[in-house]
Amino acid sequence: MSAPLIGITSYVETASWGVWQLPAALIPHAYVQKVQAAGGVAVVVPPLSSDAEGLVARLDGLILAGGADISPAAYGADAHAETVGVRPDRDASELALLAAAYARDLPVLGICRGMQLMCVAAGGRLEQHLPDAVGHDGHRAKIGVFGTHGVSLERDSVVGRLLGDRVDVPSYHHQGAADAGSLTISGRAADGVIEAVEDPRHRFTVGVQWHPEMSDDPRLFEAVVSAGG
Repeated sequence: MSAPLIGITSYVETASWGVWQLPAALIPHAYVQKVQAAGGVAVVVPPLSSDAEGLVARLDGLILAGGADISPAAYGADAHAETVGVRPDRDASELALLAAAYARDLPVLGICRGMQLMCVAAGGRLEQHLPDAVGHDGHRAKIGVFGTHGVSLERDSVVGRLLGDRVDVPSYHHQGAADAGSLTISGRAADGVIEAVEDPRHRFTVGVQWHPEMSDDPRLFEAVVSAGG
């Protein structure tokens, strides 16, 4: 059998290499490494303007990667002063990819922004600046540095069966899900922030607020690759 083909949504940012400084479709290499180590083949997916269904038909799994804040227009809200750098083209592309993945019951793993996008697609909404809600900046304590905190998981959930009922995770986000919509909440931080969601109507649909690509724990990547095999 061929190795499962796992799409990873990408950023479009100005990047520098050699003598060039140009807009580029890019993703932290840790995502690719984790998919490959789990036995999959990673495919970097830039924002699409059409034919999300055609692309998804060629994939065995989809990872919605982290990145910029989701535009509040996607969930009918006005922008908070701290909501910056939104990428509406990426929002539209990834919502279309997610809908196509659901239609084919494709395994989906949402990471940080990706989990938030899953909640928005499910009719939920975001807390645009978590310090306003929780009274601290522990989820993004230092700019450009991943922090660590604990997450409690529901024991009978997909993530609970994979990871146990508590896990320490790499964290870097200032937004979070205020409402998960129709998704099931399966993990929270000690301050109540939603850290894991899933949809039991699909064979593997999991979103996590943390960054498993930055940890030594391969189990979430192994699970999405295995589900696509």
